Amino acid sequence: MAEQTPASRAEPSGRPLPLLTPDTEFFWTAGADGTLRIQECRSCAALIHPPQPLCRYCRGHDLGVREVSGAAVLSSFTVNHRFSMPGLPAPYVVAQVALVEDPRVRLTTNIIDTDPDELALGMRLEVVFRRDDDVWLPLFRPAAEQPSPAPLPVDEIDPSRFAEHVRPMIRQDKFEDKVALTGIGMSRLGRRLMVPPLELTVEACERAVADAGLTLDDIDGLASYPGGGNLGGFGEGGITAVEAALGLRPTWHNGGIETFGPGGSVIAAMTAVAAGLARHVLCFRTLWEATFNELMRTGRIKPSGGRTTSWMMPFGATSAAHTLAQNAQRHFHRYGTTRETLGWIALNQRANAELEPTAVYRDPLTMDDYLTARTITTPFGLYDCDVPCDGAIAVIVSAKDAARDLAVPPILVEAVGTQIIERIEWDQSTLTHEPQVLGPAAHLWSRTELRPADVDVAELYDGFTFNCLSWIEALGFCGIGEAKDFLHGGKAIARDGTIPVNTHGGQLSHGRTHGMGLLHEAVVQLRGTAGARQVDGARVAVVSSGGLTPGGAILLRTQS
Repeated sequence: MAEQTPASRAEPSGRPLPLLTPDTEFFWTAGADGTLRIQECRSCAALIHPPQPLCRYCRGHDLGVREVSGAAVLSSFTVNHRFSMPGLPAPYVVAQVALVEDPRVRLTTNIIDTDPDELALGMRLEVVFRRDDDVWLPLFRPAAEQPSPAPLPVDEIDPSRFAEHVRPMIRQDKFEDKVALTGIGMSRLGRRLMVPPLELTVEACERAVADAGLTLDDIDGLASYPGGGNLGGFGEGGITAVEAALGLRPTWHNGGIETFGPGGSVIAAMTAVAAGLARHVLCFRTLWEATFNELMRTGRIKPSGGRTTSWMMPFGATSAAHTLAQNAQRHFHRYGTTRETLGWIALNQRANAELEPTAVYRDPLTMDDYLTARTITTPFGLYDCDVPCDGAIAVIVSAKDAARDLAVPPILVEAVGTQIIERIEWDQSTLTHEPQVLGPAAHLWSRTELRPADVDVAELYDGFTFNCLSWIEALGFCGIGEAKDFLHGGKAIARDGTIPVNTHGGQLSHGRTHGMGLLHEAVVQLRGTAGARQVDGARVAVVSSGGLTPGGAILLRTQS
């Protein structure tokens, strides 16, 4: 139904509004007559969202628009406390609702006209349109009739059966066998360093080159994530900036965000080296998020404006936290996981960081500290979230035959996992785990005879505690849905536990280095040079990368 409001309510609220394009305008203006409309495949009657030029289910091209009832089921929600924007002050509810006509379609929206404490998964909802400038935002509120909770939508693929969808190896000789990691470097790391990001990149790159016993003239390849462009504290300018600063002449280079998670630059470098396009590829990742945020706060950097093509931002879903929090809620609902389960991950990371001098946060953390910290977006509190910082990490991928005579023994690559099995769109993907971990994890184990029991140390992406939990289950350190028991007490993931996890403090305590810091720590552990935090006898390490982008995983080992 269309909300009856005075004409003045059509004035722009200030929240980010969607860009109206020929393929999306029907959705964003449907509320003018109070009817929700979704793209339909006329061949198989499936509803398609977001709109596409063909049906993902039957691959048909006969597409149209269907009027739907506007009735939905509350698939998940999070109460946002941390983030505010013009026209949408915190707290507010971000939700995913499944349409009754086709529960595979989940709309990101806001729940209105109810106390958030009254919300429950499976609640029946109805659409309410609110006009904002020239768009009608489809919001939802509880329906008047509330029988017993409706069944929640289910994943297209059972989380425990992803291995059945992995494509077998094309041939038995693996590109991983032709490469090695030969150098690592870390710049200064800290909060609000107030130095140019490219300066940090160069610092890390020079240290990695020296660590490998190479010179800059030996470097004939460059790889970066997320590449150039204005990415708001998430890069230094990419390949163009670094090549100009270092004065290299690379025979191969690659930079971009659509890769195997933030560590995807390293996997891309491996393929280039194995193909003979380069012998020593310098991979780098820089963040200056802490400084960027400070410059934004003081007005020295102005936020960009304009319309958005995102299907989530108009509803205040501006952070990966909003998506992952909803997946966490569903994990809680289905498997009985609790906030304490996530707390054991945060406490483990902090205990490890106490032994790492470069970590941003090293003060002891208790479960009471964790549980009573301020809420960010339910169920996540402050210590569920990684630490924005400034810093750069560099890793050198070399041809295996060129690595034999370098300064330190090379770290070998046993396998990588990269396959996309789940849907890419954040709010249409896997329901109970971080999207893009179950597929890459299953793919990883198809490329090696090693198994989870062979892994000595796991450096797992932890942009939020729930990322780490997702990787623990996906990689098979415990069964799907078994994290509550596996993590209880924190002993299984401690440095002397079943599988030591994030031995330098991870991104939750060491600092947000977007997965490359995890790779750096894996190499340190396999070299046996981690000092007080060293895991005895570490010979095999797994590193995961991905925080809602397409993800990836790398299995490393020593020569012996």
